Amino acid sequence: MAWTFSGVFLDGFAGERVVAGTGDSEKLPGRYALAGLVDAHAHPTVAVDERGPYLSDGEYGTARLEEYATAGVTVIRDAGGRSQVTLGFAGTAVAGRPVVTAAGRFLAPANRYFPRMHSPVAPDELAAAIRSEVAAGASWVKIIGDFPEWAEGGPVPQSTAATYDLETLRSAVDAAHAAGARVAVHSNLPDSGLAGIGADSIEHGTALGHSELEALGVRGGAWTPTLCAVLHGRDSADPAVRSRTGELRERLRDCLPYAVARNVRVLAGTDVVGTIADEIALLAEHGLTAAQAIAAAGSSARDFLGIHPEGDIVTYDDDPLADPRALARPVAVVVRGVRVRLRLPAGERSG
Repeated sequence: MAWTFSGVFLDGFAGERVVAGTGDSEKLPGRYALAGLVDAHAHPTVAVDERGPYLSDGEYGTARLEEYATAGVTVIRDAGGRSQVTLGFAGTAVAGRPVVTAAGRFLAPANRYFPRMHSPVAPDELAAAIRSEVAAGASWVKIIGDFPEWAEGGPVPQSTAATYDLETLRSAVDAAHAAGARVAVHSNLPDSGLAGIGADSIEHGTALGHSELEALGVRGGAWTPTLCAVLHGRDSADPAVRSRTGELRERLRDCLPYAVARNVRVLAGTDVVGTIADEIALLAEHGLTAAQAIAAAGSSARDFLGIHPEGDIVTYDDDPLADPRALARPVAVVVRGVRVRLRLPAGERSG
């Protein structure tokens, strides 16, 4: 089956109005279209239970990929997970399933990350661990740059600190680049120096300031702020939590447009909470234009990742440029030429 669309193409989508296929052609519903969305910080193999996050299996990951696809996400950058599963996703092209570029395992020392999410990597083992992941098929590696100390009962309050020294991290980044991979670094501390170690993207980055963003922009780096995750307390009943979140929101409203103006690639990523539609809407609420927010999960993200799969199209009845929350209501999704979503029944809301 070939798919045709005769509405308005958004975000610089100047591709064919016919999505390649075989046999007869069928017109897709909707008035507006994008060439699929990108989730640039996803964890398809990470699940959450009453004890917190943990690494799940391939069956869970496959189901998550199907959920991403039906929501209009056709490209995923895995930002850490169960290595043997995510690298398998990245190494196998499946019609109707999002393209995956994977980072493999989480890289952090003992007691500096969620205990069910990683096998500890000592500083003198970091470069070798990176080379091993790349040899297994990772095109990215994910380093936890700072994190609270983890004790038997959970994270120790007020204990967030760097996980590795900067020279170790610079050597690790050099090792990844020499092996042909790029580096994503989890960072939330102010003045940590992590923006200057040569990493390709900073994840979360709640404490990034103008000088760090300038350094990141000079080398064409990216920032994935994961707003659904870092702003999870915005509706809290606790006034103190709302106050802290409000301060962060003001910082973001300053730093996000500043980053775009300094050539930083701002990317949309959901982490393990929220949806890509919510993430784009939050970007638009925190200083980006609707077009910039959509590009963070569209053309800008695809260009940065170097992934431009053919046969992807997502259509909508309402204009996402007028209201990015329209992205939560796709009426048709075609992934690699395979239609994975039909029009929603009245009243149903997509993830």
